[in-house]
Amino acid sequence: HLHLCLIFLFYNPFVFQKIIGIVIGKTDVKGFPDRKNIGSERYTFSFTIRDSTTHFVNATSWGSEDYIRSLSDSFRVGECVIIENPLIQTKELEREEKFSPATPSNYKLLLSENHSTVKLCSSYEVDAKLLSLIYLPVKESCDYYSLGDIVANGHSLDGKIINVLAAVRSVGEPKYFTTSDRRRGQRCEVKLYDETESSFAMICWDSESILLAQSWVPQGTVIFAADVRISFDKFRNSMTATVISKTIITTNPDTPEANILLNFIRENKVMNPLDDEIDNYLKESMNLNTIVDVYTVEQLKVKALKNEGKAEPFYGILYAYISTLNIDDETTKVVRNRCSGCGYIVNEASSTCTTCNKDSSGFKSVFLSFDMLMDLTDHTGTLHSCSLTGSVAEETLGCTVDEFLAMTDEQKTALKWQYLLERSKIYLKFFISHRARGGLRVSVLSCKLADPIEASRNLSGQGNVQN
Repeated sequence: HLHLCLIFLFYNPFVFQKIIGIVIGKTDVKGFPDRKNIGSERYTFSFTIRDSTTHFVNATSWGSEDYIRSLSDSFRVGECVIIENPLIQTKELEREEKFSPATPSNYKLLLSENHSTVKLCSSYEVDAKLLSLIYLPVKESCDYYSLGDIVANGHSLDGKIINVLAAVRSVGEPKYFTTSDRRRGQRCEVKLYDETESSFAMICWDSESILLAQSWVPQGTVIFAADVRISFDKFRNSMTATVISKTIITTNPDTPEANILLNFIRENKVMNPLDDEIDNYLKESMNLNTIVDVYTVEQLKVKALKNEGKAEPFYGILYAYISTLNIDDETTKVVRNRCSGCGYIVNEASSTCTTCNKDSSGFKSVFLSFDMLMDLTDHTGTLHSCSLTGSVAEETLGCTVDEFLAMTDEQKTALKWQYLLERSKIYLKFFISHRARGGLRVSVLSCKLADPIEASRNLSGQGNVQN
């Protein structure tokens, strides 16, 4: 394995040194002033190679512009290379891992123009097990934030470096520019989505990540982005992710979590291209009189287990308390812009929908809409993160979006306490989802204070309670 190989080479520097691995990450070529030769520049780029499930290492090469650019152009992410005669160095953890991918090894490779070589593996030299490593994330497969978690946490994640698992909604065209010091730059915006968020921007600034992004199939690719920077974009008034020099992106990772998300986007694309939370805007209202089955929270969770693997939603009535409703929390976004054409949440800075607006000629207006989550609790348990949106939210809160936005924080808190811990009759739509908390995505269709006698009758088993 690579780690043991590096230790052996470190203490035996005169033996013939050869390392074979698959390239899992790569940076752009950069030039720096050469301190030894005033007026000239030295060039460098780095890449990360892997040869097992547990071992990968960073390699950096320095040299003349022609050598470095030629070397960088000779291989891409996903290809296997042979490195000969590298210099083995001990990492300076604090300084280097601030800008380079974190690796399990205490060592790094330094490639010199005069002594080291890097070449592509021929087909007979490549082990199939080596090729499969490109689908293995460099972080634990469960160690990531959902896009909904990022949006919900808002400013508390500003500047943090985290992992993200998401599907690719769209990949923008690369845009090129020249900086004030006459260096050429590029930028590409990728729209991500998952079951918790319909559109989230990830920005690529380097040509290597842009090249990788161009290979992604919209609504057909899942990525695990390890160590992206999350920041609050004041211009957009929303959270965004940025690919940095530490980032390693795994395309279509072979993990249980990624496979679940991939199945979701395939089913979602075939069954219904729109989130079921936007039914209020595009479809006829659900006839609540057709919903008669009453559940407890515990019964709902049991039904979710029984319905595992089924794509069709089911409906029911719940007599419960609203136990969480954060409408007065400044870090939680309660009102969002939505597209009047398709109902998706849109870019708040440009008021443009990335779903139905392929260009400016297709512009559709936007409108403000409630978009919040609440917890529902009865004597058997709690349903977390139930979606309360649109006109249903207005009816539940008894105010329009404009009236809500005009309220003071004290008025919002007073409004919240009108509903917290009060028994309500809630009509719900349930969609089985392995990635949602508790295995269920829950949308509120109606929520009103319950008649005490009616609630008591149903809770005592005299109503149409489902077992």
